[in-house]
Amino acid sequence: MHELITRYTRLVRACARPLFLAGGDHEDLVQEGMIGLLDAIRSYAPELGTPFEAYAALCVRRRMYSAIRAAAAQKHAPLNDSLPLDTLAVSQTDDPEAELISRERQRDLMKRLNDCLSSAERTVLGHYLEGASYLEISRRVGKPLKSVDNAVQRIRRKAANILGENGHPV
Repeated sequence: MHELITRYTRLVRACARPLFLAGGDHEDLVQEGMIGLLDAIRSYAPELGTPFEAYAALCVRRRMYSAIRAAAAQKHAPLNDSLPLDTLAVSQTDDPEAELISRERQRDLMKRLNDCLSSAERTVLGHYLEGASYLEISRRVGKPLKSVDNAVQRIRRKAANILGENGHPV
């Protein structure tokens, strides 16, 4: 099983490359594809004469399409249209000192983040922080929904790099 997973991981990544998962990123699709690959390994019947690679590709794609359909369901709209930027939010605490420190960290993070963002990413972040959904941002900036999601993913990665492992700006 381990050998098959290692051998067909590239197939899973290739199947995920052209697809878009609303509210998720590329690795989420790859993870769904790996689950599809595991299902293919478990259910493959060589006596039917179908090559394993073709069967695995079909199982992987179907699993990814199912994940995309499920994510696009209206019941997931609040999750798909929001971005957890908890690190950018000012804490609501009764301790004035902690509040001041939190605001200073937020300003520092926003300044450092602003310095490393492209103008398109700054625009997307600004609209998002105003409370706009991905769809609204897409319409405002005149870019496809996938471009907006890609920009948000880049912003997340850049913010994570700035914050480091301890959750505070480094």
